[in-house]
Amino acid sequence: MTDKDWTGNKKSVYSTLGASNHTKKERQPNDYYATDPKTIKPLFENEEFDKLIWECACGEGHLSKEMEKFGKTVHSTDLIDRGYLKLNNTADFLNIKDTWNGDIITNPPYKYAQEFVEKALELINEGNKVAMFLKILFLEGQKRNELFKKYPPKTVYVFSKRQMCVMNGRFDLYKSNAIAYAWFVWEKGFKGDPIIKWIK
Repeated sequence: MTDKDWTGNKKSVYSTLGASNHTKKERQPNDYYATDPKTIKPLFENEEFDKLIWECACGEGHLSKEMEKFGKTVHSTDLIDRGYLKLNNTADFLNIKDTWNGDIITNPPYKYAQEFVEKALELINEGNKVAMFLKILFLEGQKRNELFKKYPPKTVYVFSKRQMCVMNGRFDLYKSNAIAYAWFVWEKGFKGDPIIKWIK
């Protein structure tokens, strides 16, 4: 049993934050919004990652499958098995205790994005990386300001073109996206100033 409410907010936050799909409908239960697998290629073209990757909110495996094409060994888990998990790897990431000897790459439930970042950095070893696919708006906020002071991202890769992040993985239902996304990359132990880069 998890002690977190994974149901997401009941009302679309588009009016203030921008919903994942430019819609005023209710958020998806469990906050499942799949990321276009095409977002992995430009990330891997610009950033080196460990061979061992943990995709800790894998959904239907959109990002996991793409990372495997790049020769990575991907450990995929999620709170709910959406038909992709192997060996019944359901897991509440925020309650994991074991350390991880590799990198972590995911699109976290936005409601718990900061918690996912903090937990991921807690679990990895010095020098390993965390990459999170997040809204540009993640840069805002007093609470996250404290996060960035303690754990400054090393690089933020901003997409010049809007990327698709859709409810229930239904890419066929959405042709455009109103939200700007970026890959935020942390390297555990990094203490410098973040670099902003733009990718297509």
